[in-house]
Amino acid sequence: MRFIQITVILTILAVIVFHVMEGKDAPGEKLITESVRIAKEKSTLLKAKEGTPKMQKEIPLEGDLFQWVGKGTDQLQEQFGEPKRKDPSAYDYTWWVYTDDSSQYIQFGVLGEEVKTIYATGSELGSKPFVINQTYDEINKKYPFEEHVNYSENFASYTFKLNEDDLKMRPLIKVDDDIFVQAYFDTFTEKLSSIRVLTADILLLHRPYELEYRGQIPERPILNNRQWLKIEEGMERQIFEITNVLRHQYNKSVLKWDESVSQVALKHSKDMEVNKYFSHYSQNGNGLKERLAEKEVFYTAAGENIAAQYPDAPAAIEGWLNSEGHRQALLKEEYTHLGVGVYRLYFTQNFLAKPL
Repeated sequence: MRFIQITVILTILAVIVFHVMEGKDAPGEKLITESVRIAKEKSTLLKAKEGTPKMQKEIPLEGDLFQWVGKGTDQLQEQFGEPKRKDPSAYDYTWWVYTDDSSQYIQFGVLGEEVKTIYATGSELGSKPFVINQTYDEINKKYPFEEHVNYSENFASYTFKLNEDDLKMRPLIKVDDDIFVQAYFDTFTEKLSSIRVLTADILLLHRPYELEYRGQIPERPILNNRQWLKIEEGMERQIFEITNVLRHQYNKSVLKWDESVSQVALKHSKDMEVNKYFSHYSQNGNGLKERLAEKEVFYTAAGENIAAQYPDAPAAIEGWLNSEGHRQALLKEEYTHLGVGVYRLYFTQNFLAKPL
């Protein structure tokens, strides 16, 4: 696989046999450990997700990653061709997803035919002076991370206040007057795992950090059930694909999609959101073992990850990567299959080991 060069002004900087795993909440992006699913209508998605991911062609990304912010979809299509998918988001923009399903993964957030945000990861995505797996200290030395990052527009002013965990996991860098970078780090290796580029208005919609402001903040879209269904389906696919790209990056085997386990995961995610609780155990006391038994799922080992109130799927994945128990499930070599269930902003991964 040839390397794709992305020159970035400061860029692509980047269980268990029933083991209950719990994480710590962080302001703005709260990690919750617990998780399972009422079936959705996914007959079309099943064909796309079942089995081992099919290798796609390399992503022809060259030059400065930031050059794509503000560019039109015609330019995007001319350079990359048709995306693998177009997934709606909870913030009005649509993710154009490009991936080779192993070492390269990029999402372009498009709003009104214009690129407003980018998320990218993969062991073969990188460019000087920043590359995936570059150390925290190297990047921080050249572009010092700050606790307070300011932005102003007309008479409004905003200060993003990063706590200690934020600075370690997802420092925020102001690149231009209204363009920012979230550099996601693997805190266990202290190396860059992925990068997100976003405009100020998208950052204010996400609100991943404590925010102090004078003026107004943009209102998040009010979505109906049909819109949420499409968004949830997209986030499930993103979690599945990013998980496999991360596993490739850490030299782990590729997971296969398991629809029956996905249904188990979604049922639990929905139950938690509707009944306003979070736990690996349902309110009737059933855990993952019982929920899998209801679906008559056969396996030799299983594990579960859950997160809640992250702004989207990439953020949830990065949270799991930086929580010891969740990380173990995410990167466990023994696992062979994965089911993902997302309901609103409740995210569930159910991992299985099945005999070959």
